[in-house]
Amino acid sequence: MAGYAFFQNSFVPLSEAKVGIMTHALHYGTACFEGIRGNWNSEEEQIYLFRTREHYERLQKSCHILKIALPYTVDELCDKTVELVSMNGYQEDVYIRPLAYKSSEVIGVRLHNLEDDLLIFVVPFGDYLDVTKGINCCVSSWRRIDDSMIPPRAKITGLYVNSALAKTEAVENGFDEAILLTYDGHVSEGSGENVFLVQDGKLVTPPSSDNILTGITRDTVIRLALEEMGVETVERRIARSELYTADECFLSGTAAHITPVVEIDHRKVGGGVIGKITKELQGLYFDVVRGKKNKYIDWCLPAYKRAPKA
Repeated sequence: MAGYAFFQNSFVPLSEAKVGIMTHALHYGTACFEGIRGNWNSEEEQIYLFRTREHYERLQKSCHILKIALPYTVDELCDKTVELVSMNGYQEDVYIRPLAYKSSEVIGVRLHNLEDDLLIFVVPFGDYLDVTKGINCCVSSWRRIDDSMIPPRAKITGLYVNSALAKTEAVENGFDEAILLTYDGHVSEGSGENVFLVQDGKLVTPPSSDNILTGITRDTVIRLALEEMGVETVERRIARSELYTADECFLSGTAAHITPVVEIDHRKVGGGVIGKITKELQGLYFDVVRGKKNKYIDWCLPAYKRAPKA
């Protein structure tokens, strides 16, 4: 794949950004990452990077948990990301992947006495799930990892084996996505998304204490629902059976955007079609991430320095 990456403190052709086979992170999952969406606005011929600062603030926290020394400030990371996206010159939706990792080429399980490094690359990226028709989910037989095992509030690469097991189980059984429960059977999250229900005109979503990643898109949804629609969000524990009796359900995430769920475990959610609140939130969200809502333009970092069309 053509393009450029930020690797070992320099911008280099993507084809030259390579790590050695002994790299510690490759063997032990000792890395953390972010996923940042760049959303193409065809009218302005601009890519807007969504909530870039918040993503890098979370990366800093993940690095702190994993004892990775990140050598750049949030401002520097934002600037490097803009420069990288601009160098690649895509005119479509993109996905930016920063990865901070233990780069020492040594054998041995630990976090201490290891070198750290950072890389960033960008790739074209369309819809991760079907946001137009809705998806079918199953409750996974795999349980969500607990904070006492691997901290789920950090985006640690090794943790995502838990998600990969659930996702593949779901797809191989004919579903689009999995929903994982906590160790004691409450709803946690999807394989890479937060879960929202609509009940009696309110949004209901699991609390951070139920081993979710407190998503940036999740926060966006909560704020847009209240500020633009007057819809309150209740954060509380959710029983599995509530998935089947909810009026609406959707997943949220950087990759997934706002993805409606129309069926869970062969049971239709609501009427088996995209619900009214979900649809309205989707419309608001896509306008916001493409820089079409001035009220939220501070969330949108332009990648290209060209002047927008009048």
